[in-house]
Amino acid sequence: MPRQGGGQLKDYSDTFKELTARLSQAEGYLRIVPARDRVVQLEADASRPDLWDDPDQARRVTSELRELQGDIETFENLSDELENTEVLHELALDEDDDSHEEEISEAIADMSRRFDDVELRSLLSGEHDDKDAVCDINSGAGGTDAQDWAEMLLRMYLRWADKKGFDIEIQEVTEGQEAGISSATFIVRGRYAFGYLQAERGVHRLVRISPFDANARRQTAFSALKVVPFFDEVSDEVDIDEKDLRIDTYRSSGAGGQHVNVTDSAVRITHLPTGVVVACQNERSQHQNKDRAMQMLAAKLAARQRDEREAEMNALAGEQRDVAWGSQIRSYVLAPYQQVKDLRSGHEVGNPDSVLDGDVDAFMEAWLRWNQEHGAAQT
Repeated sequence: MPRQGGGQLKDYSDTFKELTARLSQAEGYLRIVPARDRVVQLEADASRPDLWDDPDQARRVTSELRELQGDIETFENLSDELENTEVLHELALDEDDDSHEEEISEAIADMSRRFDDVELRSLLSGEHDDKDAVCDINSGAGGTDAQDWAEMLLRMYLRWADKKGFDIEIQEVTEGQEAGISSATFIVRGRYAFGYLQAERGVHRLVRISPFDANARRQTAFSALKVVPFFDEVSDEVDIDEKDLRIDTYRSSGAGGQHVNVTDSAVRITHLPTGVVVACQNERSQHQNKDRAMQMLAAKLAARQRDEREAEMNALAGEQRDVAWGSQIRSYVLAPYQQVKDLRSGHEVGNPDSVLDGDVDAFMEAWLRWNQEHGAAQT
C-alpha cells in the first residue's frame, strides 16, 4: 500500500512541460552540442606535452575548456534533476500518493530558480559579449565633486568585478587636481565581462551634499564609463599603420597597481587620424606596456568602426554626449533622499550604499532585458 499523506497530490504535468521547454531552450543558447565537440578538441590540446611552452595560449585553452565543461555540467545537472523529479511525480500520481508533494514542489522551485539564472545567458549572445572588457572612466561636469565621483565609480566597478570573481588589471589612473581621479583605464578579465559591463556604458549622475563645499550645499556631478571588448591578440578588424602613431614613454605613477615600475617604462600611444589615446603602465617592461597598449588601441578602433557602421543605419545618431546635464543613463541620489535609478530600464533601488559597494548586477540584468525588448521593438 502506498503511504498516503491525507490529501490529493497536485498535478504538475503542465509545469514539467514548461520546464522541459526551458531545458530545450537552454540547450540552444548554451550551445551544448557544439560545446561537446569543442571540449573534445580542447582536451586533446590540453594534453599536449608542449602546451605550456606558450603560457598565454595554455591559459586560453584551459580557461575555455573549464568554461565549456561548466556549461555542459550545468545543463546535464538540470536535465537529470528534471527527469528524476518528473519520474517521481508520475509514480506518485499513478499510486495516488501525496507523501512526496513537498519534495516535488521544492525541486520544481529550485529548478525554476536555476533556470532563471541560466537564462540570463540568453541575453548575452552578442558577438563579443563573452570577451574581457576595456573600461575607461572620465570625470565630467562638477569640478572636484566629479573627480571624486569618478573615483567612486572606479571603486564600484572594481568591487563588482571582485564579487564576480573576475580579474582586474588597472592600466592607468590620472589623479584629480584636488581629490579623486580625472580618468582611469582598466581591463576586466572574465567570461561575459564585456556583456555585463556594456550595460553600464554612458554618463552617471551623482547628487549629494558636497564634502568639498564649506556651506554643505547639494551638488550634482557627472562621470562617464566607456567599455569596449578586449582581445588577447590584436584585433584583425582594424589595420593600424605605425606611421599613424605617436608613441610616448613616461615615468609610471603609483596609481596603476602593485606591479607599476618606477622607470620610464609607461607607454602612451596616440592614433593621430582619430585622436584615440591609450596608455599602459602596469606591465613590467616598456615592451610589454607597448604590446598591451596596442591591444587596447586595436580594441577601441575596432569598436569605433563598429559604432560608425551602426550609426550609418541608425536614425538616432550622435550617441556621444557631453558628460553633463541631460545625458545621464543613471542617477545616484544621496540627498535629500536615497535612490539609484536607471533612466533606460526604469530599475531603481533605495539603497545607494550597496550599489556603490558593487551590487550592480540587478541594474545590468534589467538593462539586458530592456535592451532585448527595445531592440526587438526597433526591428
